[in-house]
Amino acid sequence: LSERQYWGSDLQLPKIPFEEIMYSDESAYKWLCTLKKVGIVLLTGAATRQGELVKLGHRIGFLRLTFYGPTWQVQDKADANNVAYTTGKLCFHTDYPVLQHPPGVQFLHCIKQTAAGGESQVVDGFHVSNELKKQNPQAYQILSSTAVDYTDVGVDYCDFAVQCKQRIIDVDSRGLAVRINYNNATRDTVFDIPAEKVRPFYAALKEFDDLLNSAEHKFTYKLKPGDIMTFDNWRVLHGRQSYQSGSEVTRHLEGAYADWDVVMSRLRLLRKRVLKRD
Repeated sequence: LSERQYWGSDLQLPKIPFEEIMYSDESAYKWLCTLKKVGIVLLTGAATRQGELVKLGHRIGFLRLTFYGPTWQVQDKADANNVAYTTGKLCFHTDYPVLQHPPGVQFLHCIKQTAAGGESQVVDGFHVSNELKKQNPQAYQILSSTAVDYTDVGVDYCDFAVQCKQRIIDVDSRGLAVRINYNNATRDTVFDIPAEKVRPFYAALKEFDDLLNSAEHKFTYKLKPGDIMTFDNWRVLHGRQSYQSGSEVTRHLEGAYADWDVVMSRLRLLRKRVLKRD
C-alpha cells in the first residue's frame, strides 16, 4: 500500500462491478487497495437512482457529513450556490480545501448523463507535483510553504461561513506531497503575504496549473448512467467540460464523501477476512 502508482493521460482506469464490491469481501478489498495505490477506481452497474452512495457508505462504515449534506446532487440549478450546480466548465480542483480536514475520498454516481458535453477530467496531483519539483524546485517550495486563504459562505444543508488557510501542496517531513489543496472557486480574495512574494507565488501557481492541464497529464472520460467514480480527493484533481442546459435536468450526479480513516479501517478489516479464508 505504500507504493503509489502514478499516471497521466495513459491511465488504464481500474473498473470493478458495483455489486461485486457490495457482496464480495475480496472485491471490496481489491477496490480499496487500488483506490489507495492508484487514487481512482470506477464502479460500474449501479442502479440509476439516488441512494446508491448511502449503500456504499454502509459498506465501508459511514459517509462524511458536510455543509452540503450527507449526499448532494450535482445538476443545473437556477439558484446555484456552488459552481458545480451550473452547466459551466469546471477547472481542475480538489473539493473542500476550505475545511481544516478536507474529505479524503469522493464518490460521484452518474444517474443521468447529457448527450453532448459534460465529459469529466482527472489528473494525478501527486504525479504533477513530482514533475513540478523536478522542473522547478523553487516553485515547488513556494507552493508547499505558502498558506493560502480559502472561504465558503452560503446556505445548503444548513447555513455556513467557513474559512481556513491551506498550502497548495501539503508535504510530509521528507518533502513528499501528501495532499493537494487547490480550488479557485473558494480561494479567497484575501492573500496576506509580503508584497514581494506575491508575483513569485502566482508564477509558481501558473506553472503548476499549466502542468495539471497539459495533454500528457490529464485523463478525460464520460460517465455513463450507473457509473460511480471513486477517487482520492487529497490526490486526484477533477474537472468537467461544459454542457448545454435544457428545459429539464439533462445531467445528474449524486456525490458523497468519506474520510481516509474510515476507508483504511475497512481495508484492514477486509484484509483480515480475506487472509483468514485463504
